Amino acid sequence: MYSNPKMICSSLCSWPIFNSLESKFVSQIHMVFVYGTLGNEALIVTKDKMVYGLGKNVNGCLGIGNKNATLKPQKVEALCGKDIKTFACGIGPHVLALTKEGEHRLRKVYSWGFNNRGQLAQCVNKKNSLQVISIPTLVQLRTPEGSASMKRIMNIACGSNHSVAITEDGEVYICGDNRFNQLGNIQNRYFNSSDNEYLFKPQLGNDNLDRKKIVHVSCGGTFTMAITKSREVYGWGNNSFGKLGIRENYETIYTPQRVNLEQGLVVVKVVCGIEHTLALTDEKKIYAWGRNNDGQLGIGHTEFTSQPIMLYYQIRPETEIKWVDIAALNCSNISVAVSEEGRVYVWGNCHGEKIVTPTVTPFSNMHDAIARYGPSVMHEPLILYVNGGSDILECLKTAFNDSSTSDLKIEVEGQVIYVHKAILKIRSLHFKTMFQHNWKENNQSTIKPVQFSYVVYKAFLKYLYTDVIDLPIEKTSELLDLAEEYCESNLKQYCIHMIKQGITVSNVAHFYAIAVKCNLQELEKFCVKFAINHKSAMTDDDFVELIQKMMKTFIMKVGKVGDFKK
Repeated sequence: MYSNPKMICSSLCSWPIFNSLESKFVSQIHMVFVYGTLGNEALIVTKDKMVYGLGKNVNGCLGIGNKNATLKPQKVEALCGKDIKTFACGIGPHVLALTKEGEHRLRKVYSWGFNNRGQLAQCVNKKNSLQVISIPTLVQLRTPEGSASMKRIMNIACGSNHSVAITEDGEVYICGDNRFNQLGNIQNRYFNSSDNEYLFKPQLGNDNLDRKKIVHVSCGGTFTMAITKSREVYGWGNNSFGKLGIRENYETIYTPQRVNLEQGLVVVKVVCGIEHTLALTDEKKIYAWGRNNDGQLGIGHTEFTSQPIMLYYQIRPETEIKWVDIAALNCSNISVAVSEEGRVYVWGNCHGEKIVTPTVTPFSNMHDAIARYGPSVMHEPLILYVNGGSDILECLKTAFNDSSTSDLKIEVEGQVIYVHKAILKIRSLHFKTMFQHNWKENNQSTIKPVQFSYVVYKAFLKYLYTDVIDLPIEKTSELLDLAEEYCESNLKQYCIHMIKQGITVSNVAHFYAIAVKCNLQELEKFCVKFAINHKSAMTDDDFVELIQKMMKTFIMKVGKVGDFKK
């Protein structure tokens, strides 16, 4: 709603599945989508509208016509030339693709992968259903009367095992698993079994919404949320832990019901985790409800709620943060949001840690944040190439260490890094001070700093170009020293954040010592709290090392105030 497609930029190196791709092939990529249990499957769309599958290929979900894994990109012949707009997937996995406008202004939906519950909308009934469809197949939408209907599809969404599409007219078509009525109590005549468990062909679902027009839809694991044209939010399906935002009960909701949001709120986007929901309003506020066992609601504790609660988060005293975008994944408890200042925040399950309040990341887009802290799958496709050219942020990333455009070389430990004086002056107070005076080396083409290692100095320079810290956690302490030496306050805070995210029972003593050395009281307290919370997981050696360093710190502090005489 608020995001600009031109500003969606990220690096493929955040996603391990692309590490083996040749640079020539990478340069031709337009869009990628990573999915699967461990992010081990991907779809790639190139600038010439060719589509490729890469990875494990569970249940034929790559669409390449078989169930064999592939280490090299293989063409998805059925989609090549179709001009793909977006993808969506469930946990089977089952995959949907939506094409852009083509002949007769139609957008078409293709489906493939696991079909055990009718989630691909390809078979007439459960009895003759194909369990796996390994070739993308056009979805035929039919009206309740059974006639073929050529619909202009605006968007698609997948739950764990159900699929939803909304049309230009605000109609909702839905199919798949209905054991929790996530299909909205579709009338019995549409089912081919008496138990109403699965729906194998898509049917119109607006009957239970009083024909309200739907403009946006999102799916959790076993529930569905929708925004109407009047910007009200409705939910149906599994309501355990109050994830539908309906207070009356926590039982399955058989027909769409309005979420208990305040009257007058204008909701522009809703996203679903596996068991929680976030809503973004036109006033740039976030409301959250549902399960909260990992802090995924961002409200400071881990108790669930069926009543939507507004996130109140201050970036400084009396200045409430404003949000412009949100994201969640239907297979995870992580939540992500972008502030008006362009900062990306995460909370919930962040690589096993429970983060109960929005925490700023060192990233400038949600894809990189999810790649670092999430379950290694994408919430939506990543666009790398838009409208025939790269934007300014992508150009800056490309310019780093580019010898063809550089006007300055920095040599560290005998290795050269190619940079640009103007960018260094704009981004770093250290370099601005260095270059603005009548510095004797102003006209020299090479400088040789000696205080820091090549790996750390290169990471610092790359940060100036990308706003991303690309460095192993064990090297972060040296980068922290550099930030202190160069008066880089933002970089310093990013380093502290990285350390917090990377602390383990085996390195907590090391980082505690660093916190004491650099007088980082916040980090010092964090290390102590981490050790207390993970005491049972620490080995005797780890625990003894931490206690020894804490005793040394105590002795030093007491000695400084003159109370320790012996």
